[in-house]
Amino acid sequence: MIPALVCALLLAQSIQLDSPDAYNRRGFAHFKAGRIRESVADFDRAIALQPAQAPYHWQRGIALYYAGRYEDGRKQFELHQTVNGNDVENAAWRYLCMARSVGVLAAREGLMPIAPDPRIPMMVIYDLYKGTASIKDVMAAARAGNPPPNVLSDRLFYAYLYIGLHYEAAGDKKLARENISRAVEQTSNHYMGDVARVHLQLRP
Repeated sequence: MIPALVCALLLAQSIQLDSPDAYNRRGFAHFKAGRIRESVADFDRAIALQPAQAPYHWQRGIALYYAGRYEDGRKQFELHQTVNGNDVENAAWRYLCMARSVGVLAAREGLMPIAPDPRIPMMVIYDLYKGTASIKDVMAAARAGNPPPNVLSDRLFYAYLYIGLHYEAAGDKKLARENISRAVEQTSNHYMGDVARVHLQLRP
């Protein structure tokens, strides 16, 4: 398998970098390789070339979180909320940014309202971040209904990921890493799977 950074360099050679799509693709490759500052820089350039895409760029918000630019991350997720109002993940990442910049209590009090997110167990994850549900509630919701193995694996990925991030916001690095490691053990061949793997790389 070609490392993500090598892919990014090949992309830079093969695609003229005045294209928002090319900058985004290289930004994704940089992020996957753990090169967070470079990822943010490419996402910023893509948005500069195509400003109308700024509200849709939740990936930039996650990169800003890992770059330690929590206020900028919060603003990105608030902007994304204007085009995607039923995504618990967006509210969760804004919470995570706020927890780092203004504290957990203020982040909880300022949690963005979300229209029902139909994905299981997202609404229970939302309640966890809101302070009205427990980790046991999240895990019970993920396993409810005897889902087939592939569905269960997907549910458990998101449950473990956002439980781990919840622990990180609370300052418990050990339980954060344990849960995100469990997330990576699930089926995670998607961008959020890359986020979980990058998290473990950046938080040894």
